[in-house]
Amino acid sequence: MCQKPILFLFASLLLSACTRSAGNSAAWTPAAPVPLVLPAISPIQTYLPPTRAPGSPLLTPTPNNNPPGFSPTLAFAAPQNSAEPTSGPNTYIVQDGDYLGAIADSYGITLEELAAANNLDPNAAVIYPGDTLVIPSASAVAPLSANGQATSDYFKIIPDSELFYGPLATLLNVETYVQQKSGYLAYYTQDVDGATLTGAQIVQRVAENYSVNPRLLLAVLEYRSQWVSNPNPAPSTLYTPVGYVDDYRVGLYHQLSWTADRLNEGFYRWREGKISTWQLADDSMIAPQPGINPGTASLQNLFADLDDQATWQFDTGPNGLYATYNAMFGYPFDFAIEPILPPGLTQPALILPFAKGETWAFTGGPHGGWDTGSAWAALDFAPPGDPIGCGASDAWTTAVADGTILSAKNGRVVQDLDNDGLEQTGWTILYMHMESRDRVQAGTFVRAGEHIGHPSCEGGYAEADHLHLARRYNGMWISATAPGLIFTLEGWQVSGGNNEYDGFLNRNAQSVEAWGIVTPLNQIQR
Repeated sequence: MCQKPILFLFASLLLSACTRSAGNSAAWTPAAPVPLVLPAISPIQTYLPPTRAPGSPLLTPTPNNNPPGFSPTLAFAAPQNSAEPTSGPNTYIVQDGDYLGAIADSYGITLEELAAANNLDPNAAVIYPGDTLVIPSASAVAPLSANGQATSDYFKIIPDSELFYGPLATLLNVETYVQQKSGYLAYYTQDVDGATLTGAQIVQRVAENYSVNPRLLLAVLEYRSQWVSNPNPAPSTLYTPVGYVDDYRVGLYHQLSWTADRLNEGFYRWREGKISTWQLADDSMIAPQPGINPGTASLQNLFADLDDQATWQFDTGPNGLYATYNAMFGYPFDFAIEPILPPGLTQPALILPFAKGETWAFTGGPHGGWDTGSAWAALDFAPPGDPIGCGASDAWTTAVADGTILSAKNGRVVQDLDNDGLEQTGWTILYMHMESRDRVQAGTFVRAGEHIGHPSCEGGYAEADHLHLARRYNGMWISATAPGLIFTLEGWQVSGGNNEYDGFLNRNAQSVEAWGIVTPLNQIQR
């Protein structure tokens, strides 16, 4: 459950996930046999992955791929296949958005080693931008797996930025690519929330919702089932193309949604230092190497739920998913954007998401931006009025900043704060559970305080009308409590605990605690 345990007999105002529960979609049936005549595709756009010799200048994104003032450093970074100790001790100045786990990874040391060198508790330490950390020398002793075998070698599969639905995800037209490959995916359809979607539309929808790169989703799908290239894949893959067997995860949409959530979980939890071992599908345990990057951890986490130990070692090595990705799109590190969060990044000024003079309830502290695996990027607010169940609230969610509405469908409204017309770049705001009635239209420019829509239960599983509000930058979910980037709304700053949905909004001497019911304890007025 994604709600705070309480002893009140009231309906919860919290959403249990940011995607509709599997039981709400119609039963999936296999698509019709592959026709002999290929469908017409108009217009045809050729997709060619960037190619170059290692070490030569990297492809520069077209100007509209970047928000104003954003100049990412696109560095070629070959995968490192053996860990080398640092020549420490060194020192490191904490930057905005840094976590102890991510800093430890970048130096090839463990979280525990970094914490010990700085007299910090690895499970509860708080660091701030500007802090100076001592970086100890990486151990010259090879780390051991859970079964006592040396694991001194590691392999980086993808750069961090290739996980996200970020700036260079704009290089791929999913529909065109899928049709050109003419595999089973090109002819597949599935009913999703009452609408019939094609295979490409499902990939695109999952990419947008979870903010996971469609290139990565396609590579996983091809690696596991050959759905992208083969018009007649193995019958065993038709119901579970990723290979995750669960009665509630049948069909492409549910398989890819599960995949995206596991990828996000591996990335964000590893980056935050919350993963110390992988438990594999055969219940064996394996210790990941500290030299891997969060992008690689995302795939190691995915395959941990699918593989035994021998298969996991193969799937996460150079001949596994990496080889399939490389064959489909080119060398993954050619797509690297480093850093994904520019130095000195700050949150733009944001206001509370309702009208002046109104009092809403703060019903959810930091929790998943989309589903449970993503960063705890979201907050929940419930409108005034009847707090029980899903109804037709006449209250208005209002814009937290100026910006253009990029998308408004399926309860999901996305606002672009840099107004470059791209969801994958710069700061974007997600307003979730917006009722279709009176909802703002895509393409509309709204000012801070103007109407977005009515809070509801639309667009995902929810037990009562509410707003789910989250931030992203360059496609990356930004944790509500990220050091240097704390979610701040009109001076109210978020603080959180160790559990999803726990948290406070604090301003000056005021403090409002998140509760899953409407109570005097969680009222907040603008």
